[in-house]
Parts: sequence; C-alpha cells; structure tokens
Amino acid sequence: MNVSLLLHVLGVVVWVGGMFFAYMALRPVAASVLEPPQRLTLWSGVFGKFFPWVWASVALILLTGLHMLMKLGGMAAPHYVMTMLALGVVMMLIFAHVFFAPYAKLKRAVAAQDWKAGGAALGQIRMLIGINLSLGLLTIAVVFLGRALL
Repeated sequence: MNVSLLLHVLGVVVWVGGMFFAYMALRPVAASVLEPPQRLTLWSGVFGKFFPWVWASVALILLTGLHMLMKLGGMAAPHYVMTMLALGVVMMLIFAHVFFAPYAKLKRAVAAQDWKAGGAALGQIRMLIGINLSLGLLTIAVVFLGRALL
C-alpha cells in the first residue's frame, strides 16, 4: 500500500500543484503583460503541455485510490476516504469537461485567430480550474483532518 500511496500523492501533487501555479502565478502575469492574441496562444500551448500530465495523474490517482480503497475494506472505509473519493470523482468530471469543451473551443479559436471566442473559452476554463483547485485543496484538508480525528 505504501507504493500506491506514494503514486497517489505524486499524481495529486502534479495535478493540484499545476493548477495552483497556473491559477495563482501564471494567470495574473499573463493577463497583465500579454495582449489577447499572445495570451490566448500561450494558454493554448500551456494547456497542451499540462493536460496530458493531468490525464496521467487522473488515471494514476483513480487506480491507486481504488486499490487502496479495496485494501481498506471497500465501502466500509472511513468517511474521510469516501469523501475524498467523491470529491476526486467530481474533480475528474470537471477536468474532462474542461478538456472536451472549453479547451477544444480555445484551440479552435486560436487556430482561427478568433480572439473573442478564445477569450470566452479561456474565461470558462479559468472558472472551472478555480473550482477544481478549490476542490483539490479541500480534498487534501479533508484527508489530513479526517486522519487526525481517527
């Protein structure tokens, strides 16, 4: 179970840490120093590099999480584990939506140099990543507080 836990945490670090960096550091700087064509092109490229890592992290988190859940007795696992599972699944669904809807729109808009449509898609991505970042940080807090209270 130690290897599963290590891989699980590494997946979380890549995903949540990447969202934190993008949302809290890259986004404000890009918005303040780049014009829309450069900013949208940058984000399309950044997401193109980051999202494959997120897919890998999602797979790793889900597989290791389910493996550890079975070791803990499945549905008889502690409440904080079930809460972590529920929040994680919601995060994964939000990410899948981001990838297949607004990110696809962003890529099409950048390719067509439709900066208005690209800006709208990026705004939607920003909102959803903000929600996912909040859920990720909440999930981490739930796990550590839940373990401490046992």
